[in-house]
Amino acid sequence: MKFLIVTGMSGAGKTTAMKMLEDMGYFCIDNLPIQLLDKIVGLSSETTEMQKVAVGIDARNGASLSEIPDVFEKLDKLKVETDVLFLDAEDDILIKRYKESRRNHPLAPGERVDKGITREREELSYLKSHADYIIDTSRLLTRELKVEMENIFVENQNYQNMFVTILSFGFKYGIPADSDMVMDVRFLPNPYYIDELRPKTGNDKEIQDYVMQFEEAGVFLEKLEDMIDFLLPKYSKEGKNQLVISIGCTGGKHRSVTLANELYKRLQTRTDFGVKIEHRDIGKDVLRGK
Repeated sequence: MKFLIVTGMSGAGKTTAMKMLEDMGYFCIDNLPIQLLDKIVGLSSETTEMQKVAVGIDARNGASLSEIPDVFEKLDKLKVETDVLFLDAEDDILIKRYKESRRNHPLAPGERVDKGITREREELSYLKSHADYIIDTSRLLTRELKVEMENIFVENQNYQNMFVTILSFGFKYGIPADSDMVMDVRFLPNPYYIDELRPKTGNDKEIQDYVMQFEEAGVFLEKLEDMIDFLLPKYSKEGKNQLVISIGCTGGKHRSVTLANELYKRLQTRTDFGVKIEHRDIGKDVLRGK
């Protein structure tokens, strides 16, 4: 029997994750009183229809959350394979989601949302510290969350609680505010100054061939990949589960897009972290008529 506790911050996607788990064959129970967890285990052992169980627990359990350590001890004595999935997101993202949905935070009815978020983080700190999987949904689309969930619970891939976003951008539009690492590739020759290449982007083969013909481009990618291999375990050890690697050129259309795509190709087969790619400024010259 597999027993999964699904928890996390309100607004981080717990309900969506539970629906996905249901599609994966889990028997899902949301907002179950903590005192009944061991009862569910007993019931599951008596039926073949509940061999994979996912139970949603969140801050709505209130004071009962203090009983979680005792419940974990009971489950351990029963030799139940128990995992904890924690859905998280950055505070400003959670606040934005609450504003868009016009909902009150369950721990701060009638008060500012940020107060509820602070209380919730305190109450869920034990569960997060004991989580087997932490997924930060701050920058994940629903389909990307589904891929991560399937990697963990269907493919049984080794998951290290880390998701990498490779982001191309143009320096003339500003450095992305959420960058963890910023790489400047303006040292490479610029296709913009070749008339037939100017309208194209780093998604086009002509630009890719032009940029990658220079030895420096390949050396840059090798050294960047080496640095990522070195840094990711360090970040993960310190509890970081999101990393944004921003690669910039002048306009964010040619060189940065090409190298971001090449880095993504190198990393997308990795199973020790998730990876996605975004091109922030690739169409801005077109929109501005340049």
